[in-house]
Amino acid sequence: MDQGSEVALHRQQELALSHPDFCGNGPSARGEDGPTIENNPFREAGKEIVFGSIAGMVSEVFEYPFDLAKVRLQAQLLNGSSGAPQFSGPVDCLMQTWKQEGVLGMYRGLAAPIAGSMAVTAAMFLSYSSFQNLLRHLPSNRNDPNASLSFTQLGIAAAGAGAVASFVLTPIELVKCKMQVQMMNFPLKQPSKTPCVPGRIPHRSPPPSSLASWPSSSSSSAPRSPPNRAHIHNSAAAASVKSVSAAALETHGVRGLWLGHTGTMFRETGGCAAWFIAKEYVTRVLVERRLGRPYPTSTSSDSKDVLPLVWESAVSGAIAGAAGALILYPADTVKSAIQTAEEMKRSASRSPSIPHPDPPPAGAGTTLAAAAAVNL
Repeated sequence: MDQGSEVALHRQQELALSHPDFCGNGPSARGEDGPTIENNPFREAGKEIVFGSIAGMVSEVFEYPFDLAKVRLQAQLLNGSSGAPQFSGPVDCLMQTWKQEGVLGMYRGLAAPIAGSMAVTAAMFLSYSSFQNLLRHLPSNRNDPNASLSFTQLGIAAAGAGAVASFVLTPIELVKCKMQVQMMNFPLKQPSKTPCVPGRIPHRSPPPSSLASWPSSSSSSAPRSPPNRAHIHNSAAAASVKSVSAAALETHGVRGLWLGHTGTMFRETGGCAAWFIAKEYVTRVLVERRLGRPYPTSTSSDSKDVLPLVWESAVSGAIAGAAGALILYPADTVKSAIQTAEEMKRSASRSPSIPHPDPPPAGAGTTLAAAAAVNL
Protein backbone atom coordinates (compact mmCIF):
# COMPACT_ATOMS: atom_id res chain seq x y z
CA MET A 1 0.00 0.00 0.00
CA ASP A 2 1.16 3.51 -0.80
CA GLN A 3 2.78 5.44 2.07
CA GLY A 4 0.45 8.39 1.60
CA SER A 5 -2.54 6.12 2.08
CA GLU A 6 -1.05 4.65 5.26
CA VAL A 7 -0.32 8.08 6.71
CA ALA A 8 -3.82 9.30 5.88
CA LEU A 9 -5.43 6.29 7.55
CA HIS A 10 -3.16 6.67 10.56
CA ARG A 11 -4.11 10.34 10.98
CA GLN A 12 -7.78 9.47 10.49
CA GLN A 13 -7.66 6.85 13.24
CA GLU A 14 -5.99 9.26 15.67
CA LEU A 15 -8.58 11.91 14.86
CA ALA A 16 -11.44 9.49 15.43
CA LEU A 17 -10.07 8.63 18.86
CA SER A 18 -9.17 12.14 19.98
CA HIS A 19 -12.13 13.95 18.33
CA PRO A 20 -15.12 11.60 18.37
CA ASP A 21 -17.46 14.41 17.30
CA PHE A 22 -15.66 14.84 13.97
CA CYS A 23 -18.09 14.91 11.01
CA GLY A 24 -21.06 14.46 13.28
CA ASN A 25 -19.92 11.21 14.87
CA GLY A 26 -20.54 12.35 18.42
CA PRO A 27 -22.05 15.03 20.64
CA SER A 28 -20.97 18.64 20.53
CA ALA A 29 -18.66 19.88 23.23
CA ARG A 30 -19.98 22.22 25.93
CA GLY A 31 -18.28 25.08 27.61
CA GLU A 32 -18.08 25.71 31.33
CA ASP A 33 -21.14 28.01 31.29
CA GLY A 34 -23.28 25.58 29.35
CA PRO A 35 -23.48 26.97 25.80
CA THR A 36 -22.71 24.54 23.04
CA ILE A 37 -19.36 24.94 21.35
CA GLU A 38 -19.81 24.09 17.70
CA ASN A 39 -16.80 22.29 16.27
CA ASN A 40 -15.73 23.14 12.76
CA PRO A 41 -15.25 19.82 10.92
CA PHE A 42 -13.79 21.52 7.85
CA ARG A 43 -11.07 23.15 9.91
CA GLU A 44 -10.21 19.82 11.55
CA ALA A 45 -10.23 18.08 8.17
CA GLY A 46 -8.00 20.75 6.63
CA LYS A 47 -5.51 20.51 9.49
CA GLU A 48 -5.36 16.75 9.28
CA ILE A 49 -4.92 16.82 5.50
CA VAL A 50 -2.04 19.29 5.78
CA PHE A 51 -0.37 17.43 8.65
CA GLY A 52 -0.92 14.09 6.93
CA SER A 53 0.56 15.41 3.69
CA ILE A 54 3.67 16.68 5.46
CA ALA A 55 4.06 13.38 7.29
CA GLY A 56 3.60 11.52 4.02
CA MET A 57 6.31 13.58 2.33
CA VAL A 58 8.76 12.96 5.15
CA SER A 59 8.08 9.22 5.23
CA GLU A 60 8.39 9.10 1.43
CA VAL A 61 11.93 10.49 1.63
CA PHE A 62 13.01 7.77 4.07
CA GLU A 63 11.17 4.98 2.28
CA TYR A 64 11.85 5.90 -1.33
CA PRO A 65 15.18 4.05 -1.91
CA PHE A 66 13.51 0.82 -0.78
CA ASP A 67 10.57 1.49 -3.09
CA LEU A 68 12.99 2.07 -5.98
CA ALA A 69 14.67 -1.26 -5.26
CA LYS A 70 11.28 -2.97 -5.13
CA VAL A 71 10.16 -1.59 -8.50
CA ARG A 72 13.47 -2.41 -10.17
CA LEU A 73 13.43 -5.95 -8.83
CA GLN A 74 9.89 -6.36 -10.14
CA ALA A 75 10.76 -4.87 -13.54
CA GLN A 76 14.03 -6.74 -14.12
CA LEU A 77 12.08 -9.85 -15.12
CA LEU A 78 10.94 -7.89 -18.19
CA ASN A 79 14.52 -7.00 -19.16
CA GLY A 80 15.57 -9.44 -21.84
CA SER A 81 19.16 -8.29 -22.19
CA SER A 82 20.45 -11.43 -20.48
CA GLY A 83 19.21 -14.73 -19.20
CA ALA A 84 19.82 -13.95 -15.53
CA PRO A 85 18.21 -11.17 -13.47
CA GLN A 86 20.17 -7.94 -13.36
CA PHE A 87 20.07 -7.76 -9.55
CA SER A 88 20.55 -10.61 -7.11
CA GLY A 89 18.52 -8.92 -4.38
CA PRO A 90 17.54 -5.60 -2.81
CA VAL A 91 21.00 -4.91 -1.36
CA ASP A 92 22.67 -5.59 -4.69
CA CYS A 93 20.13 -3.33 -6.43
CA LEU A 94 20.79 -0.48 -4.04
CA MET A 95 24.57 -0.91 -4.30
CA GLN A 96 24.52 -0.93 -8.12
CA THR A 97 22.27 2.11 -8.16
CA TRP A 98 24.57 3.91 -5.75
CA LYS A 99 27.70 3.12 -7.81
CA GLN A 100 26.23 3.94 -11.23
CA GLU A 101 23.82 6.79 -10.48
CA GLY A 102 24.91 8.23 -7.14
CA VAL A 103 22.67 9.68 -4.45
CA LEU A 104 20.32 11.33 -6.95
CA GLY A 105 19.73 7.95 -8.57
CA MET A 106 18.41 6.59 -5.29
CA TYR A 107 15.68 9.23 -5.39
CA ARG A 108 14.93 9.18 -9.09
CA GLY A 109 11.23 9.93 -9.62
CA LEU A 110 10.68 11.22 -6.08
CA ALA A 111 9.07 14.43 -7.38
CA ALA A 112 5.96 12.56 -8.52
CA PRO A 113 4.83 11.18 -5.10
CA ILE A 114 5.93 14.36 -3.33
CA ALA A 115 3.83 16.54 -5.66
CA GLY A 116 0.81 14.26 -5.35
CA SER A 117 1.07 13.65 -1.61
CA MET A 118 -1.61 16.18 -0.65
CA ALA A 119 -4.03 14.99 -3.34
CA VAL A 120 -3.71 11.35 -2.25
CA THR A 121 -4.01 12.25 1.44
CA ALA A 122 -7.09 14.41 0.83
CA ALA A 123 -8.78 11.71 -1.28
CA MET A 124 -8.07 9.01 1.28
CA PHE A 125 -9.03 11.13 4.30
CA LEU A 126 -12.30 12.53 2.94
CA SER A 127 -13.47 9.28 1.35
CA TYR A 128 -12.72 7.31 4.52
CA SER A 129 -14.71 9.78 6.63
CA SER A 130 -17.60 9.63 4.15
CA PHE A 131 -17.71 5.83 4.17
CA GLN A 132 -17.65 5.83 7.96
CA ASN A 133 -20.60 8.24 8.11
CA LEU A 134 -22.54 6.10 5.66
CA LEU A 135 -21.97 3.01 7.79
CA ARG A 136 -23.04 4.87 10.92
CA HIS A 137 -26.43 5.56 9.33
CA LEU A 138 -27.14 1.87 8.83
CA PRO A 139 -30.11 0.54 10.84
CA SER A 140 -27.78 -1.52 13.04
CA ASN A 141 -25.90 1.63 14.14
CA ARG A 142 -28.73 4.15 14.46
CA ASN A 143 -29.59 3.19 18.04
CA ASP A 144 -26.20 4.32 19.37
CA PRO A 145 -24.51 6.91 17.13
CA ASN A 146 -21.46 6.90 19.44
CA ALA A 147 -20.89 3.16 19.13
CA SER A 148 -17.60 2.06 17.60
CA LEU A 149 -17.75 0.48 14.18
CA SER A 150 -17.03 -3.22 13.97
CA PHE A 151 -13.85 -4.57 12.39
CA THR A 152 -15.85 -5.56 9.32
CA GLN A 153 -17.29 -2.07 8.95
CA LEU A 154 -13.88 -0.48 9.47
CA GLY A 155 -12.44 -2.74 6.78
CA ILE A 156 -15.25 -1.82 4.38
CA ALA A 157 -14.68 1.90 4.97
CA ALA A 158 -10.92 1.56 4.49
CA ALA A 159 -11.37 -0.58 1.35
CA GLY A 160 -13.75 1.98 -0.13
CA ALA A 161 -11.33 4.78 0.65
CA GLY A 162 -8.49 2.84 -0.99
CA ALA A 163 -10.59 2.29 -4.13
CA VAL A 164 -11.36 6.02 -4.38
CA ALA A 165 -7.75 7.03 -3.73
CA SER A 166 -6.48 4.65 -6.43
CA PHE A 167 -7.90 6.96 -9.11
CA VAL A 168 -5.65 9.75 -7.81
CA LEU A 169 -2.70 7.47 -7.10
CA THR A 170 -2.43 5.62 -10.43
CA PRO A 171 -1.02 8.52 -12.53
CA ILE A 172 1.48 9.27 -9.76
CA GLU A 173 2.55 5.63 -9.58
CA LEU A 174 2.82 5.44 -13.38
CA VAL A 175 5.22 8.37 -13.67
CA LYS A 176 7.20 7.27 -10.62
CA CYS A 177 7.67 3.68 -11.82
CA LYS A 178 8.64 4.73 -15.34
CA MET A 179 11.31 7.09 -14.02
CA GLN A 180 12.61 4.48 -11.57
CA VAL A 181 13.38 1.88 -14.25
CA GLN A 182 14.58 4.09 -17.13
CA MET A 183 18.26 3.88 -16.17
CA MET A 184 18.15 0.06 -16.17
CA ASN A 185 18.45 0.19 -19.97
CA PHE A 186 21.61 2.32 -19.94
CA PRO A 187 24.14 0.80 -17.52
CA LEU A 188 27.45 2.63 -17.77
CA LYS A 189 29.56 0.30 -15.67
CA GLN A 190 29.57 -3.39 -16.54
CA PRO A 191 31.86 -5.47 -14.34
CA SER A 192 34.02 -7.90 -16.28
CA LYS A 193 33.23 -11.53 -15.49
CA THR A 194 36.49 -12.97 -16.91
CA PRO A 195 39.95 -11.46 -16.30
CA CYS A 196 41.94 -10.34 -19.32
CA VAL A 197 44.80 -12.77 -20.03
CA PRO A 198 47.98 -11.23 -21.55
CA GLY A 199 48.49 -12.26 -25.15
CA ARG A 200 44.87 -13.31 -25.67
CA ILE A 201 42.21 -11.27 -27.41
CA PRO A 202 39.37 -10.78 -24.93
CA HIS A 203 35.89 -11.90 -25.88
CA ARG A 204 33.71 -9.06 -27.08
CA SER A 205 29.99 -9.09 -26.45
CA PRO A 206 27.56 -8.15 -29.26
CA PRO A 207 26.96 -4.42 -29.65
CA PRO A 208 23.83 -2.95 -28.08
CA SER A 209 20.76 -2.31 -30.22
CA SER A 210 21.53 1.43 -30.31
CA LEU A 211 24.79 0.64 -32.15
CA ALA A 212 23.37 -2.00 -34.49
CA SER A 213 22.33 0.56 -37.11
CA TRP A 214 25.70 2.37 -37.13
CA PRO A 215 27.16 1.92 -40.62
CA SER A 216 30.73 0.91 -41.29
CA SER A 217 33.19 3.04 -43.22
CA SER A 218 32.78 0.84 -46.34
CA SER A 219 29.03 1.52 -46.61
CA SER A 220 29.31 5.28 -46.66
CA SER A 221 31.68 7.79 -48.17
CA ALA A 222 31.67 9.82 -44.95
CA PRO A 223 31.81 7.48 -41.95
CA ARG A 224 29.87 8.60 -38.92
CA SER A 225 30.85 8.28 -35.29
CA PRO A 226 28.92 5.75 -33.18
CA PRO A 227 26.26 7.10 -30.82
CA ASN A 228 27.64 8.36 -27.54
CA ARG A 229 26.38 5.99 -24.88
CA ALA A 230 27.06 8.49 -22.14
CA HIS A 231 24.88 11.00 -24.00
CA ILE A 232 22.04 8.46 -24.12
CA HIS A 233 22.52 7.86 -20.39
CA ASN A 234 22.42 11.58 -19.62
CA SER A 235 19.32 12.05 -21.78
CA ALA A 236 17.47 9.38 -19.83
CA ALA A 237 18.67 10.87 -16.56
CA ALA A 238 17.31 14.26 -17.61
CA ALA A 239 13.76 12.93 -17.96
CA SER A 240 11.36 14.80 -15.70
CA VAL A 241 7.85 14.24 -14.39
CA LYS A 242 6.56 16.61 -17.05
CA SER A 243 8.32 14.88 -19.94
CA VAL A 244 7.30 11.38 -18.82
CA SER A 245 3.69 12.49 -18.39
CA ALA A 246 3.70 14.20 -21.79
CA ALA A 247 5.11 11.05 -23.42
CA ALA A 248 2.35 8.92 -21.87
CA LEU A 249 -0.31 11.36 -23.05
CA GLU A 250 1.14 11.51 -26.55
CA THR A 251 1.34 7.72 -26.86
CA HIS A 252 -1.88 6.58 -25.21
CA GLY A 253 -3.98 9.69 -24.65
CA VAL A 254 -5.55 10.63 -21.34
CA ARG A 255 -6.35 7.00 -20.55
CA GLY A 256 -2.62 6.27 -20.67
CA LEU A 257 -2.15 8.03 -17.32
CA TRP A 258 -4.29 5.32 -15.72
CA LEU A 259 -2.30 2.42 -17.15
CA GLY A 260 -2.21 -0.32 -14.51
CA HIS A 261 -5.14 1.13 -12.56
CA THR A 262 -6.72 -2.26 -11.96
CA GLY A 263 -3.64 -3.50 -10.12
CA THR A 264 -3.40 -0.26 -8.15
CA MET A 265 -7.06 -0.45 -7.16
CA PHE A 266 -6.76 -4.06 -5.98
CA ARG A 267 -3.61 -3.21 -4.03
CA GLU A 268 -5.08 -0.13 -2.37
CA THR A 269 -8.46 -1.72 -1.66
CA GLY A 270 -7.11 -4.84 0.00
CA GLY A 271 -4.06 -3.12 1.45
CA CYS A 272 -6.02 -0.33 3.15
CA ALA A 273 -8.55 -2.78 4.58
CA ALA A 274 -5.81 -5.05 5.92
CA TRP A 275 -3.83 -2.07 7.26
CA PHE A 276 -6.67 -0.55 9.24
CA ILE A 277 -8.06 -3.84 10.58
CA ALA A 278 -4.59 -4.94 11.70
CA LYS A 279 -3.78 -1.59 13.30
CA GLU A 280 -7.14 -1.32 15.05
CA TYR A 281 -6.92 -4.88 16.35
CA VAL A 282 -3.34 -4.60 17.64
CA THR A 283 -4.09 -1.18 19.17
CA ARG A 284 -7.12 -2.52 21.04
CA VAL A 285 -5.15 -5.51 22.32
CA LEU A 286 -2.35 -3.28 23.62
CA VAL A 287 -4.78 -0.77 25.19
CA GLU A 288 -6.79 -3.54 26.89
CA ARG A 289 -3.58 -5.01 28.28
CA ARG A 290 -2.55 -1.62 29.68
CA LEU A 291 -5.96 -0.74 31.14
CA GLY A 292 -6.78 -4.19 32.41
CA ARG A 293 -10.36 -3.98 31.12
CA PRO A 294 -12.20 -4.50 27.82
CA TYR A 295 -11.88 -1.88 25.14
CA PRO A 296 -14.84 0.58 25.32
CA THR A 297 -17.46 0.16 22.63
CA SER A 298 -18.45 3.86 22.68
CA THR A 299 -16.49 6.77 21.24
CA SER A 300 -17.61 9.27 23.88
CA SER A 301 -15.44 12.30 24.45
CA ASP A 302 -14.51 11.29 28.00
CA SER A 303 -12.67 8.12 26.94
CA LYS A 304 -9.28 9.78 26.60
CA ASP A 305 -7.56 6.86 28.33
CA VAL A 306 -8.15 4.66 25.30
CA LEU A 307 -5.75 6.74 23.25
CA PRO A 308 -2.72 4.56 22.43
CA LEU A 309 0.67 5.49 23.82
CA VAL A 310 3.53 6.33 21.49
CA TRP A 311 5.06 2.87 21.60
CA GLU A 312 1.65 1.22 21.21
CA SER A 313 0.95 3.28 18.10
CA ALA A 314 4.42 2.47 16.73
CA VAL A 315 4.06 -1.28 17.24
CA SER A 316 0.55 -1.42 15.82
CA GLY A 317 1.59 0.75 12.87
CA ALA A 318 4.59 -1.45 12.05
CA ILE A 319 2.50 -4.63 12.11
CA ALA A 320 -0.26 -2.98 10.08
CA GLY A 321 2.23 -1.68 7.52
CA ALA A 322 3.65 -5.16 6.95
CA ALA A 323 0.15 -6.65 6.69
CA GLY A 324 -1.02 -3.99 4.26
CA ALA A 325 2.01 -4.49 2.02
CA LEU A 326 1.85 -8.30 2.06
CA ILE A 327 -1.86 -8.97 1.65
CA LEU A 328 -2.06 -8.05 -2.06
CA TYR A 329 1.60 -7.86 -3.05
CA PRO A 330 1.02 -9.90 -6.25
CA ALA A 331 -1.31 -7.13 -7.44
CA ASP A 332 1.49 -4.61 -6.88
CA THR A 333 3.88 -6.78 -8.92
CA VAL A 334 1.41 -6.96 -11.81
CA LYS A 335 0.82 -3.21 -11.59
CA SER A 336 4.55 -2.46 -11.73
CA ALA A 337 5.04 -4.84 -14.65
CA ILE A 338 2.26 -3.18 -16.66
CA GLN A 339 3.48 0.34 -15.94
CA THR A 340 7.16 -0.39 -16.70
CA ALA A 341 6.76 -2.78 -19.66
CA GLU A 342 7.02 0.03 -22.21
CA GLU A 343 10.29 1.29 -20.70
CA MET A 344 11.79 -2.20 -20.62
CA LYS A 345 10.97 -2.90 -24.29
CA ARG A 346 14.20 -1.19 -25.27
CA SER A 347 16.13 -4.32 -24.26
CA ALA A 348 16.32 -7.29 -26.56
CA SER A 349 14.02 -10.22 -25.93
CA ARG A 350 15.36 -12.91 -23.60
CA SER A 351 17.04 -15.79 -25.37
CA PRO A 352 14.99 -19.00 -24.91
CA SER A 353 18.17 -21.07 -24.99
CA ILE A 354 19.37 -19.70 -21.66
CA PRO A 355 17.62 -21.50 -18.79
CA HIS A 356 17.15 -19.70 -15.52
CA PRO A 357 15.33 -20.68 -12.34
CA ASP A 358 12.07 -19.02 -11.42
CA PRO A 359 12.89 -16.20 -9.02
CA PRO A 360 11.08 -15.63 -5.74
CA PRO A 361 8.56 -12.76 -5.44
CA ALA A 362 10.72 -9.80 -6.42
CA GLY A 363 11.13 -7.10 -3.81
CA ALA A 364 8.73 -8.60 -1.27
CA GLY A 365 11.23 -8.56 1.59
CA THR A 366 12.23 -4.97 0.84
CA THR A 367 8.59 -3.88 0.81
CA LEU A 368 7.78 -5.57 4.12
CA ALA A 369 10.84 -4.09 5.85
CA ALA A 370 10.18 -0.60 4.51
CA ALA A 371 6.48 -0.72 5.33
CA ALA A 372 7.15 -1.79 8.90
CA ALA A 373 9.85 0.82 9.41
CA VAL A 374 7.92 3.77 7.96
CA ASN A 375 4.83 2.97 10.04
CA LEU A 376 6.74 3.04 13.31
